[in-house]
Amino acid sequence: MHASPPDLTDSSLQAAPADAVVVAPRKRPRPGERRVQILQTLATMLEQPGSERVTTAALAAKLEVSEAALYRHFASKAQMFEGLIEFIESSIFTLLKQIAEREPSGMAQAQRIVAVVLQFGERNPGMTRVMVGDALVFENERLTTRMNQFFDRIESALRQSLRTAAEARGSTTPTVEANAQASVMVCFILGRLQRYARSGFKRLPSEQLEAALRMLAV
Repeated sequence: MHASPPDLTDSSLQAAPADAVVVAPRKRPRPGERRVQILQTLATMLEQPGSERVTTAALAAKLEVSEAALYRHFASKAQMFEGLIEFIESSIFTLLKQIAEREPSGMAQAQRIVAVVLQFGERNPGMTRVMVGDALVFENERLTTRMNQFFDRIESALRQSLRTAAEARGSTTPTVEANAQASVMVCFILGRLQRYARSGFKRLPSEQLEAALRMLAV
């Protein structure tokens, strides 16, 4: 991060000798700021359609720091991706908790869950590549496992909401119906996110979303 250029209207600077060189000091990031900057830059690099695997060398070059500087904040590249996954988990599950607290209808809850995940991906293209696993292909296997667990949790939340909906309409097999419908909804989420990533972020996950959600609610 570079400091802002000096104010040339400052009288003290104007008074300096003509041959003097005024060097603005490099602003030192606050504790934790560099870590966030690294994750933001990694996510931005993942937003490039058709981008190759992001290397620590490329990441360091983008940040204008050494690779050693990266490892002062993260023990490994896998840990950087874990930072992105933690952001995804925190963002999504905080919203899902709010949905459960504010929306009494089970079916409306399920529809909102689907919409929230898709809208998050749409607003965060780089994160979408992490969510669908494209960015994790050549990385540590535990990252893919963790992302799979994320979608297992999404499916579990959907099952709970859909079971409530099935019970409300008097179903004799609410658990069976909820399990099947939750599976379809998760497949829909993954399909939309995959299409978004593979289209170079042109086919939006929210495309005709309201109509699609009505069909999923049948």
